[in-house]
Amino acid sequence: MRAVVINCTLKRSPERSNTEALAAVVIEELRERKVEVETIRAVDLDIPPGVETDLGPGDPWPEVHRLLLDAEIFVLASPTWAGQPSSIAQRVIERMDAMMSETDDDDRPVLYNRVAGVVVTGNEDGAHHVINNLSGALNDFGYTIPGQAWTYWNKGPGPGPTFLESDEGRDWSIKTGRAMASNLVAVATALAERPVPAPPS
Repeated sequence: MRAVVINCTLKRSPERSNTEALAAVVIEELRERKVEVETIRAVDLDIPPGVETDLGPGDPWPEVHRLLLDAEIFVLASPTWAGQPSSIAQRVIERMDAMMSETDDDDRPVLYNRVAGVVVTGNEDGAHHVINNLSGALNDFGYTIPGQAWTYWNKGPGPGPTFLESDEGRDWSIKTGRAMASNLVAVATALAERPVPAPPS
């Protein structure tokens, strides 16, 4: 089984990313369950805006698209800014929009029979809004969203230490991240055994 994790931090490599640190909990648990994991820091790719799979020479998205189609599990990780997903997460969602009209050899949407989950970090509240925002889009595209397929961490209102700087709430976020990975693998396994059929014509 394969997974792709896209980190939508605003920080370019090699700067430390709180979102990457929490996503690493999910990645570790996936690998414990024998899942091969590919990680992408989207900001490093300079993905151009658009709603097509291939925008021509220099567009890095077609390779990301290929990786998504090779994976049964997708994890989208985003910081929270002003109560919203990062602009990078929105860019990823916009590029994925093209997949809504793509079908496989059995006339199923290409993202059917794949599962997705969300990781969110931030110094302010709004995590559930971001989770709902991103999960709703991924479900629209065809992904199955298992129960409790998310984890998050936030410090609460106002400025303060980040996930990497604080112990507050970390144990809960880590435990929830491990449960998220377990649920993603369980539902991906079930879908492999009993796939969702093509929509009625």
